[in-house]
Amino acid sequence: MRLFEDTYRHKGMRKQLTEIVRKKGISDERVLEAIANVPRHFFMDSAFDKIAYEDRAFPIAEEQTISQPYTVAYQTQLLDIKPYEKILEIGTGSAYQASVLAEMEAQVFTIERQRKLFDINKDFSYLKKYPNLKFFFGDGFEGLPTYGPFDKIIVTAAAPFIPPKLVEQLKPGGKMVIPVGEGNVQRMLRLTKQKDGLITEEVFDNFSFVPMMEGRN
Repeated sequence: MRLFEDTYRHKGMRKQLTEIVRKKGISDERVLEAIANVPRHFFMDSAFDKIAYEDRAFPIAEEQTISQPYTVAYQTQLLDIKPYEKILEIGTGSAYQASVLAEMEAQVFTIERQRKLFDINKDFSYLKKYPNLKFFFGDGFEGLPTYGPFDKIIVTAAAPFIPPKLVEQLKPGGKMVIPVGEGNVQRMLRLTKQKDGLITEEVFDNFSFVPMMEGRN
């Protein structure tokens, strides 16, 4: 069962979490403000209430995880989100990352391949506060061609390769942040699509994500 009360204690724990994330190197004040504003415990079972603001991942339904807040902040900072940008997220999961993006006033289109997780988020009352957040059930490798092109794309699962259809759906000048690699550890990449369509690639830190799977379930 989820807990939907946001107390002074929760707000205090969020403030502490924000400072932890800041000390780890997150400097974008808008990212830190979003982490401070989004009640992470809403996205987890009430059994996790006392530890919801620890900087680590926790299990959710369908053998997925709610990402570590530092990881959420890291990917978001690499994207350099501006208000009203169109963002495609691959892997809705708990919808915590999507809410952080929506809190930053982006137009967020998020895809989930697990029907159960998609249905949970569809009925999740907190998410209704974000009219700029739209949910889709589908295959992340396919993206959302009818809604593209996108200013930014964020992938929240370990991709075995860079999906070509996602690259196609990036605007010229657009950026994609994606963890790439098979096995337990992936390297975080940021791809930028140049005006001529060529892709430049920057390599960042290692992370560990659940695998990105093809199809729907």
